[in-house]
Amino acid sequence: MNITLLTSEILVVLLGILIMLFDVLLPRQESRRSLGMMAVWGTLGILLYTFTLAGPPATVYKGLYVLDTFAVFFKQLFLVSTVLALLFSLDYVQDWSRNQGEFYALLLFAVAGMMVMASANDLLTIFVGLELMTVVFYILVGFHLEQVKSSEAGMKYLILGSASSAVLLYGMSWIYGATGSVVLTEIAGKASASPAVLLGVALMLAGIAFKLAIAPFHLWAPDIYEGAPTPITAMLAMGSKAAGFAILLRIFIVALPALQDYWLIAVSAMAVISMVGGTVVAMRQTNIKRMIGYSSIAQAGYMLAGLMAADVPGVQGMLFYAMLYIFANVGAFAVIVSVSQQTGTDEIEDFAGLAQKSPFLAVVMTIALLSMAGIPPMAGFVGKFYIFLAVIEQGHLWLALIGFIMSMVSVYYYLLVVKTMYMKEPKDSRPLLVGSSIGVAAVASVLMTLFLGIYPAPLADFAKAAAQVLW
Repeated sequence: MNITLLTSEILVVLLGILIMLFDVLLPRQESRRSLGMMAVWGTLGILLYTFTLAGPPATVYKGLYVLDTFAVFFKQLFLVSTVLALLFSLDYVQDWSRNQGEFYALLLFAVAGMMVMASANDLLTIFVGLELMTVVFYILVGFHLEQVKSSEAGMKYLILGSASSAVLLYGMSWIYGATGSVVLTEIAGKASASPAVLLGVALMLAGIAFKLAIAPFHLWAPDIYEGAPTPITAMLAMGSKAAGFAILLRIFIVALPALQDYWLIAVSAMAVISMVGGTVVAMRQTNIKRMIGYSSIAQAGYMLAGLMAADVPGVQGMLFYAMLYIFANVGAFAVIVSVSQQTGTDEIEDFAGLAQKSPFLAVVMTIALLSMAGIPPMAGFVGKFYIFLAVIEQGHLWLALIGFIMSMVSVYYYLLVVKTMYMKEPKDSRPLLVGSSIGVAAVASVLMTLFLGIYPAPLADFAKAAAQVLW
């Protein structure tokens, strides 16, 4: 049993434990910022280590845990999003009088759950990784116990998340009962279009769709996005969503290709409802985090559309889009953290005159929003191009047209934020100072968004190699 295949997960857990120990040992509140830097540098080191994992697929625990290019791609995605989220959370967490160490440690434990999900090759390991991530997020969403919105969001997420986990586990039990196995590759050879299997597939799809905030299982997302601490909102939009797509692809491409004619119908319906519903409702939001929450529903619809192709180019587009979506979100949430620290709220009106108070942050937010809208030369345009092209090549022109139309409609509410930043007078004349760590995260977001929009080949090739592993 080659336990070294679990090295990256073990290192993430050990880093979280070390942070908790140092949190107890550090004598002064002022020195607690070093915990955040320890988390940043430690996670960055683990990210660099993952580049040594390239090679042929290898398994551990009798094939239940696999390390392949697909798993490495997602693990690097999770670690990149964590490093950037930690950077713009340093100043945010610094204002807390307590629980700083627990915040960083819990975030790392959630990442460990995501990494387990990326390598899981059986239903039980998938569920264990999913619950490790989700249970930690229950705590992090309600981390501000003194704030009503945060506590309410934590309770809603706990109740609804537990229900969705029960539905997912119930679906897995039907698959196991019908096929006699929980291993994905074994299920592929035994799954048939029997009522028991189809019921299991439907229940699993519903449970995963909840984790992805895909319509019609999306109702939790806006409230949780608004109430959670902003760095956690960012991780829900980036890492948690990407982890959901990792297990979605593993289960439906590896284990259930024989039932493709059945689950593609449900996938197409959910993709359309998500794209249309998320876009339409986002236009009426006045809170920036709720707007991004509904926008993330639409973004999940775009990514889910790639599954309609059910081939390597479609999955390649999904993986490419998942990675670039991280950089767009990091830019947006870095600006939201900076503005909310000065104003105390997350309303879109609070961004009035941001171009005068901090031209740098206004540019970062503009680039991030334009990338989400799919405007060239931002990376979002290339990501949607890959997905829509793969869908069209499989004969689903209608789905690509709906996605294109909704992308154009989304420009409206993204530009409302830009208009507020550039064309409205600020509510106060105080300059908005940008912390060094937030500045680093924002600069990285802008550079990568532009780089991947102009030169997408390296990431596209990596995404293609990861997608090919599933076939």
